[in-house]
Amino acid sequence: MPERTPYVAGNWKMWGSQAEARDLVAAIAPRVPAPAEVETAVCAPFTALATALEAAQGTDLAVLAQNMHQAQGGAFTGEVSAPMLTELGVQGVVLGHSERRQFFGETDRALQEKVPAALEAGLRPILCVGETEEENEAGETQRKLRQQVQEDLNGLAPQHLAEVVIAYEPIWAIGTGKTATAEQAQEACAFVRALVGDKSKEAAAAVRILYGGSVKPANAAGLMAQEDIDGALVGGASLEAESFLAIVEAAKGG
Repeated sequence: MPERTPYVAGNWKMWGSQAEARDLVAAIAPRVPAPAEVETAVCAPFTALATALEAAQGTDLAVLAQNMHQAQGGAFTGEVSAPMLTELGVQGVVLGHSERRQFFGETDRALQEKVPAALEAGLRPILCVGETEEENEAGETQRKLRQQVQEDLNGLAPQHLAEVVIAYEPIWAIGTGKTATAEQAQEACAFVRALVGDKSKEAAAAVRILYGGSVKPANAAGLMAQEDIDGALVGGASLEAESFLAIVEAAKGG
């Protein structure tokens, strides 16, 4: 089985003035581990990307976008394309976050196009999947994950599957203070890995699967110690340098 390098990404969501972005990256970037130990990234809003990239220059901190359009250009007012992101120097992009799905109509059909478009442009996509509280209580977690993983990665060549990072985020645990237990998170992430295995056993062994949903320094080590959890997509705790760095440190021992 290939060794999977841990991956920790901080999702700032709609946060960050130019000054705030500069200060936070300046506090984080010099202290992140070498990528061989843990790959570390921040996912900044479009307006803060250039500032974050400048502040991270010469360090091992990657800067990612929070969304992109699947087309390279055209009549899509308000959207941003992969070439626009790579021109800035952005290294990756979050796709299919539950807030994009819930509030902005992100569909699995669109993600079928966005994931390969990101890879073709040289961006590493973090594909988010996860169930609502109602689906979880109804015992439909696996049904929802199967739908998302199968549809969102549909048509992607097997040799490219392992280039995608998948983040399992139970929607009921995002920003609520609730967190899946380590056992619940492991069960869901193992299921996601099995779904990738239906497409390619080799990719399933290599693909990195993250947990997201109220990840904090206090619970990070227990979550990332699980066999099928390779890191974390961190929300609120990524807005404070010391808490985010503590989660990154926990990933080194996961």
